[in-house]
Amino acid sequence: MSAVLLSHLLAEKSCVEEFLGLLDDEAQAMQGGLFVDLGPLTERKIGLLDRMAALDRAREAAQVAMGFEPGRAGADAAAGAAGDTARQTWAELLALAERAKSDNRRNGTMLHGQLDFTRDALHYLQATALPFYGPDGVRKAVGGVGTRLARG
Repeated sequence: MSAVLLSHLLAEKSCVEEFLGLLDDEAQAMQGGLFVDLGPLTERKIGLLDRMAALDRAREAAQVAMGFEPGRAGADAAAGAAGDTARQTWAELLALAERAKSDNRRNGTMLHGQLDFTRDALHYLQATALPFYGPDGVRKAVGGVGTRLARG
C-alpha cells in the first residue's frame, strides 16, 4: 500500500512543479507587458488547479485506505509510515506547495498593481478629456472659464 501512496505523492509533486513553471510564465508575461498572454495562461492555471485538487483527493483516499485519518496530520503519518522515499517526497511536495502559494501571491500582487495603474491612468485620461476649447473657440481655463487673451 505504501507504493500506492508514493505514486500519488509523485504525481502530485509533478503537478505542483508544472504549476510553478506556469506561475513563472505568468510573472514573465506581466513583467514583459504581454497581458494578452494571460488569458491562455489562466485557462492552463485553472486546469492545473483542478488536477491538483483531484490528485489531492486521490492521495487522501490512499492514506485513509492505509488506516490514517484524512487531512494533514494523517498525510504526515502516512508518509512517515510508507518509508524514507515517501517521507522525503512528502517533504518536497510540502515545500513546493509553499513556494507555489508564495509565487501565486506574488503574481496576484503584480496583477493588482497593474490594475491599479490602469485604473488610475483611465481616471486621469477621463478627467483630462474635458474640451480644451469651448464651442466658441476660446481656450477654457482649468475651472472651465474661457480666457480671452486677444480680442479681435
